[in-house]
Amino acid sequence: MRTSALILAIAPLIFAITACNNPEGTTNTANNPGTQTTRNRWDSIKSRGQLICGVSGQIPGFSFVETDGKYSGIDVDICRAIASALFDNPDAVEFRNLSAQERFTAVQTGEVDVLSRNTTWTLSRATSIGLEFAPVVFYDGQAIMVRKNSGINSLTDMKDKTICVQNGTTTEQNLADQMRKRNITYKPIVFEDINVTFATYAEKRCDGITADRSALVSRRTTLPNPEDNVLLDEIISSEPLAPAVAKGDSVLASAVTWVVYSLIKAEELGINSQNVEQLATSNDPDIKRFLGTEGNLGEGLGLTNDFAARIVKQVGNYAEIYDRNLGPNTNLNLPRSQNQLWTKGGLLYSPPFR
Repeated sequence: MRTSALILAIAPLIFAITACNNPEGTTNTANNPGTQTTRNRWDSIKSRGQLICGVSGQIPGFSFVETDGKYSGIDVDICRAIASALFDNPDAVEFRNLSAQERFTAVQTGEVDVLSRNTTWTLSRATSIGLEFAPVVFYDGQAIMVRKNSGINSLTDMKDKTICVQNGTTTEQNLADQMRKRNITYKPIVFEDINVTFATYAEKRCDGITADRSALVSRRTTLPNPEDNVLLDEIISSEPLAPAVAKGDSVLASAVTWVVYSLIKAEELGINSQNVEQLATSNDPDIKRFLGTEGNLGEGLGLTNDFAARIVKQVGNYAEIYDRNLGPNTNLNLPRSQNQLWTKGGLLYSPPFR
């Protein structure tokens, strides 16, 4: 009985200490890093009136800081779309530049609300690292870039060559796996900083450089003589790039998920920033539900019913975002290929808005 009394006496103290050790807005539920917290950043974001979005800031077409200090890129526009849904204001975003090594810690510690930084969706990142991914916004694959006059035409030609690669990414492991599988010996030259990685290649201190194909195409435009560099045809990995939030942020994760789906569904329905206001009077039930003129789908996400209309009006649909940042009228001119709608042979597909 004395033991029971002692336990009852100290229980409130243990609870208080445990509560003090937990970050604000989190609750411990297990020892697994992927499931140990239940978070609720939703109220904090709304009361703050601004979304904090983690990006790279160094990859043209995805997230890049222009000379005037403004951010551009498809990853940036995803953040702006979320802000449009939340605050009816695409500029209600604070961007944080994160390196490959910093990005996951920034999400786990709450430094950023959303990570939108050309990040590959993998099993380990969804479990042991504790990320909750939204739908893929860009389907990519890893490639290798070499100098045109190098005589290197295939992966086999990289035997005993030096390859610049950034660590802290899936790129380093993918390269090792593929070279091991093909029994090709090579010398990796590894750096933490992406700028140093490309600078070393530009200085011809390595024979090739590897990264996501889109990143290579993007960075090639910043090299002294872009046309002197070519990408090998072989794609050595699949890289589905998607935004993410911390595991346990279920309300925020749902909102980000359906923001991405809104961009895809808008293109599928033929709704864009130029015609969205006219279509508000449409009698098409799919369009009415999507734009929020009928039903209350937004309420289920904690958003206004016209959240999708806000997004399209202020940021555009997926095609508009892609064309603006990566399309034929940009320096990158990346073909959409697998990033087309499913109706056009691509992989982009949205569940129904009903």
